Amino acid sequence: MSVFSTEIGWCGLLGRADTVERLVMGHHSVADVRQSVADLNRLEPVHSAEHIGEANWFPELRERLQAYFQGAVIDFRDVKLNLPRLTTFQARVIRELRKTGYGKQITYGELAAKAGAPRAARAVGTVMSSNRIPIIIPCHRVIASGGKLGGFSAPQGTSLKQHLLTLESPAIG
Repeated sequence: MSVFSTEIGWCGLLGRADTVERLVMGHHSVADVRQSVADLNRLEPVHSAEHIGEANWFPELRERLQAYFQGAVIDFRDVKLNLPRLTTFQARVIRELRKTGYGKQITYGELAAKAGAPRAARAVGTVMSSNRIPIIIPCHRVIASGGKLGGFSAPQGTSLKQHLLTLESPAIG
């Protein structure tokens, strides 16, 4: 696990080799990151959780994330992910969401339709709420119909979601 500071607070990046398994973000301290990772791994362990040690793991990705949080236009679609077993629907939702580029937004209903289940907007919300790898799987770009934010399960909640959307907004146009 790599623990690092960003413009939005402390983050923790977990994985093996060049494959990401979890990203926690927006914490107030290193201790908060460690506690969050421990809590999440008790509920839903990731493969790398067997031997979590802090290191300068994947410095290239850490630097990309730090640049993103400073406002750089960064595309994370090339990052390899190790996700839990997903249903066919969940996998389609994540695949379609990763196609939603920087500065773009999509509604829960639009994402459901792209995933082949146009009436499953609430189910998309459930997939988003269980996202282990925010930013890289850009769940912050999914909004409710009418432009409402919807939910966001990071420590700072919807205020962080709004911050991320505002950060990306100069790219729109």
